[in-house]
This record gives sequence, C-alpha cells and structure tokens, in this order.
Amino acid sequence: MKGIYALIIKLDKNKQIRIGRLGPIDFKKGQYVYIGSALNSLPGRINRHLRHDKKIHWHIDYLLSEAKISEVLFLETGEKLECHYSKKLQENLDVIKNFGASDCSCGGHLFFSPENPACLLEDFSRFPAP
Repeated sequence: MKGIYALIIKLDKNKQIRIGRLGPIDFKKGQYVYIGSALNSLPGRINRHLRHDKKIHWHIDYLLSEAKISEVLFLETGEKLECHYSKKLQENLDVIKNFGASDCSCGGHLFFSPENPACLLEDFSRFPAP
C-alpha cells in the first residue's frame, strides 16, 4: 500500500529538542501534526514511527524520542501529495520551519496547534490506534 500519513503528536511541556542538522528547536506544549509519505510500504513506515526502539534517522525521530503519537491518519494514494497537504496546513497552523522538508521546497512538514489538528485532514482515514 502506498500513500501519505499524518502523525498527530502530543508534547506535554515546553521543551527544547535538538533536531539533527536543524539544531535545537524550542517546541511549545501542545499538539503537532507531521505529514509524511510512504510510496513503498505505508503500513511499514507508520509502524516504524510507532516503535520506540529504532535508529534515529529523520527529523521526526528526534521529536518522537521526546513526544508521543496520539493518532495516525493516512490517505492511500500513488501520488506524492505530502507537499500539497503541507501547504494546505500552512494556511491554518504554524509551521516548524524546514522540519521534515530537506528534500523539497515546502516551508516544513511539521505544524503546531494548541488543539488536536486532525479535523483539518478530512480526506484521511484513521490508522488503528497506537
């Protein structure tokens, strides 16, 4: 199965986290949504994010070492729509600049919301609860 996914992430307190080459970023307490793609194995990619014992590789891995995934949404598609949805989210949410976007021209693929942002992703289906 191919597609894109959204991780809804909860951070319980304000925290500075070092994110690879991006360096230290100050994260506010609240909800975040991360948009990613998996054009080979969508369930495999999502399950990797849900695991705690993994090699730190992507920007999101650094954040997930300090925060918790509360919900996973996905959209089955063969198209690379990651940037399309990231641009849509930028209309309503604060983007974490350059996060998860080292291979594209988006402002970033991680967004902050004081409340659960899942309602902004109406096209997505729910992945089984983490």
